Amino acid sequence: MNRTLIGALSALALSAGAIGVGATTATAADANSRAIAAQSVNTTVAAKPKAVTFEGAVALSNCSGSVVKLPNSTDQDRALVMSNGHCLDEGFPAPGKVVVNKPSSRSFTLLNATAGNAGKIKATKIAYATMTDTDVSLYETDTTYAGIKQKFGVKALELSGEHPKAGAAISVVSGYWKKQYTCNIDGFVHQLREGKWTWKDSVRYTPQCQTIGGTSGSPVVDTATGKVIAVNNTGNESGERCTDNNPCEVDQNGKITVRKGINYAQQSYQITQCVAKGNKVDLSLPGCTLPKP
Repeated sequence: MNRTLIGALSALALSAGAIGVGATTATAADANSRAIAAQSVNTTVAAKPKAVTFEGAVALSNCSGSVVKLPNSTDQDRALVMSNGHCLDEGFPAPGKVVVNKPSSRSFTLLNATAGNAGKIKATKIAYATMTDTDVSLYETDTTYAGIKQKFGVKALELSGEHPKAGAAISVVSGYWKKQYTCNIDGFVHQLREGKWTWKDSVRYTPQCQTIGGTSGSPVVDTATGKVIAVNNTGNESGERCTDNNPCEVDQNGKITVRKGINYAQQSYQITQCVAKGNKVDLSLPGCTLPKP
């Protein structure tokens, strides 16, 4: 969870390599080699990249986020803002805790395509938030998608309902820093452990995405589709093993791997299976796998 603003103030330059007593080590160069190989295999079928802008990104007081529209959302639905669970202004949710429909008056600075400040939008509640299995927060705002478009000239980002693919070209769009980080999906992590928290099927970036504090909650955009496929959340800063700001990877057999300088995100397609008509979170929907209270 080093990707909040506080993390940026203490972060040191990240270098390739990995350490950790009793853990398998892996270097950033290893990850880069795999990504290059994946790109080589997919060269002949790669779609033409879409231009990724800052339109729909938001800045929180301590993190980044985005206005997201689900496949079944309508223009008249109240807009949703997605960020990390660890970006809640009330602090980190404990393992196993799920926040649903909690009143909130949090405000967000909305960006236009060129990263200019388009204006402010405001939450009415935390529709959903957790740091269990994933690291996500969803805020319901007081404005519809149509209202945001009419008042600010800004469209929401589309949330993909499909599992992302390894090797995909991505852009991590930080509304806080007004900066994009471009790289590829290096692969997926069975379990990502950091301190007290465990996340499942996490996205691992290739080394080029050197995200910093303040980028927590940034939308991860697939440049082939232009859709959001994950939410940026953490990275291993100093090569420690499974500690705060130093997540470790755990495979199906319990083998631990530490990748110093490598950063991660949490997939977001599961959210689309848990939101009903009217943009209302409904954890009882068939196929919804998000943790429940």
